[in-house]
Parts: sequence; structure tokens; C-alpha cells
Amino acid sequence: MEDNELKVLWASYNEKVDKSLQISQKLLDNSSDLRVKTLLNSMKPTKIALVIVGLVWVFFIDSLVIDTFGEASLFFTISAGLQSVISKIAIGVYIYQLVLINQIDLTQPLVSTQEKLSTLKATSLGIARVLFLQLPLWSTFYLHDALFVRENLLWLGFQLTITADLTWLAVWLFFNIKYENRHKKWFKWLFDGKDWTPVIQSMEVLAELKEFKKN
Repeated sequence: MEDNELKVLWASYNEKVDKSLQISQKLLDNSSDLRVKTLLNSMKPTKIALVIVGLVWVFFIDSLVIDTFGEASLFFTISAGLQSVISKIAIGVYIYQLVLINQIDLTQPLVSTQEKLSTLKATSLGIARVLFLQLPLWSTFYLHDALFVRENLLWLGFQLTITADLTWLAVWLFFNIKYENRHKKWFKWLFDGKDWTPVIQSMEVLAELKEFKKN
């Protein structure tokens, strides 16, 4: 009789533990979903603003290039044209990211959400690398043929140094902006904002949830 009572008590205890774990799991899921939604929604205003500013900027540059085509120097036309192309790529990426954020459904399997967040991470880093390629263009758009004379050799030497330094910096950033460097000071300085931090925090939340479920 005592053994049977002990078994009943043990079974009852196990049932209570299971129910408690189920409730804890549900609460954790809901809490994680809310945190991820909040983090992702915090990115939308920044990206929408970037798209609007980008469209205005591209319209301005394209209008300037068209209006001055054939009259402005080749340096200006090429520099402004390349800036316009890079800016259009950035606008396309930001629009894609907004669509991707809206497509993230936290009721879907955890792996699906993690894949979309990984895509957000990759595109955020990728477009940053491309945008930094504009750096040397800011030191060439104002050049024209009349500047390339013997009297301007000193200034041209200075100009060449600036352009070379900006080119080196752009190439260095292009190859060093990667997820593995996220803990470095310069990386945090560049990417500490609403366009990056929420993605990483969301990934960390889902990683914690996945680890909890595994255990």
C-alpha cells in the first residue's frame, strides 16, 4: 500500500513538473517573440528614413549629371554616376530588408526565423561594405582638366595623397567589415545603431531559446 501511494505521489509530482515546464516554455516563447518583434520593429523607421533620403539624393545626383552632361568634367560625371549607382543598390537592399522584416513570422519554425535574421545580418554588412567604396569618389568629383598643370604640382600631390588614403580605407573596410570583427572597437563605433544592433540582439534571443529547448 505504501509503495502504491509512493508511486501515485511520484506520478503526480512528475505530472506537475511537466505542466510547469510546459507553462515555462510557453512563457519563454511568448517573451522571446515579443522581444524579437520589438527589436525588429525598431529597425523600420531608420530603414524607411534611409530609403527616403536615398531616393532624394539619387534624384538630385541624377538630375545634376543629366543637366551638366557634356559640360561638366569627366571626373564629375564618373564620380557622381558611380555614387548614384551605389546609392541605388543601397536603396534596393533597404527595401528588401523591410520586406524581409515584415515576412518574419515568429509562429514559423525557429530555423526559418534564424535564416531570415542571418540574411538581414549578411545584407546589413554587405551594403555597408559597398557604401564605403564611395569614399574616394568624394575626393575626385570636383577635379577638372585645368587643374592638371605644373603650377599645381604641390596641390596635386596633396590631392593624390588624400585620394590614395581614402581608397586604401575603402578597400580595408570592404575586406574587414565582417561578423567575426563585431567585438572590435572600430566595428562597434561604425555599427552601433538601429540598423545593426537589433539584428544581433534578435539572433541572440533566438539562440538562447534554441539552447533552452535543446536542454
